[in-house]
Amino acid sequence: MGAASFISRKLRFKGKVSVWATAISSFVMIVAVSIASGFKAEMRKAIGQTCADVVLSSEAPIRLDSALTSGIKAVEGVVSVNGVISQAGILKSGDVLEGVLFKGVEDGGNSLEIRIPERLSRILGKTEGDKITAYFISGKVKARNFTIAQVYSSPVELDRNFVVYCPLGDLRRVQGLGADEVQHVEVRLDGRFSDRDALDYKAAEIGMETGLYAQSSARMYRSIFDWLQVIDTNVIAILVLMSLVAAFNMISGLLIMIMRSTTTIGTLKALGMDKRNIALTFLKVASRSTLLGLLAGNAVALLFCLVQGTTHFLKLDPSFYFVSYLPLKVNLPAILATDLAVWALTLLLMLIPSGMISRIDAARSIKGDTI
Repeated sequence: MGAASFISRKLRFKGKVSVWATAISSFVMIVAVSIASGFKAEMRKAIGQTCADVVLSSEAPIRLDSALTSGIKAVEGVVSVNGVISQAGILKSGDVLEGVLFKGVEDGGNSLEIRIPERLSRILGKTEGDKITAYFISGKVKARNFTIAQVYSSPVELDRNFVVYCPLGDLRRVQGLGADEVQHVEVRLDGRFSDRDALDYKAAEIGMETGLYAQSSARMYRSIFDWLQVIDTNVIAILVLMSLVAAFNMISGLLIMIMRSTTTIGTLKALGMDKRNIALTFLKVASRSTLLGLLAGNAVALLFCLVQGTTHFLKLDPSFYFVSYLPLKVNLPAILATDLAVWALTLLLMLIPSGMISRIDAARSIKGDTI
């Protein structure tokens, strides 16, 4: 063990307030990163429930045969290809009429069974297993009696339209389409293509491959992706601000420690230790205190994320935030990168006060005089 390491273990950091400030800054940064990750995950999940990453359409019904499916799947990043049919309709329950968007999907379940959102279930006063009448208006009114197979929950409300899922074949019969004809083709991509530019690029590539009109979810929900970008900008600002707060608080703590340890510094100089090793001694003490503050902030932040993720006790207004509660997603790589960046920045800035050590006169400091 070197002399600097040995002595640093015997010294105590005097700036306890600075350690607490670092812990608070760490807590704020981790929560901010988790909120941004949570909003992105919930928005992507909600958009995925409404539409896929890329939606192909045409003025005429699309014949979804093996050739078209194989051509789309040959594009890099494509995970799945599914045909869908959308149809506006009305659900009637007693005297209550509610306009909805029916979406016919391949995994829609048994014929004449539907899945409705939880909020619509409360409005209609219907639950799983109940019968309900639907009306489709396309030239003439068509009525169908459905059974509610599932009431699904959706904490994110992208718009005011209720999406009701049903088997693809039911809407084919309503619209008079053939056995392999669909209205749209939904293409889902892997996680590499989640930002706006990547989605738009893949939509253009798939559109050129198929000759169909291709639109990405980023274009269909442009305002939501713009809003997420604003959140990312705010998170970056918070990270920079909190990093500086933590760093300058640790600098003030190190300054206090150096001022109170002038006698120790003078003694070490008199014993032959050079100023570089003395500065390294104090930097090691401050570094351990910084890590202590970061660990404390991490522990409290992760506990907060766990409680909020389990109980959703912090609620939001979905009309402003699209989601009914504060979403949090722990992103461990981002948290570790944030901690490392704060620690490195703090050590870098603490080189400034450590330069004061060279100004301390050994003889005067041993006698108890000030610098």
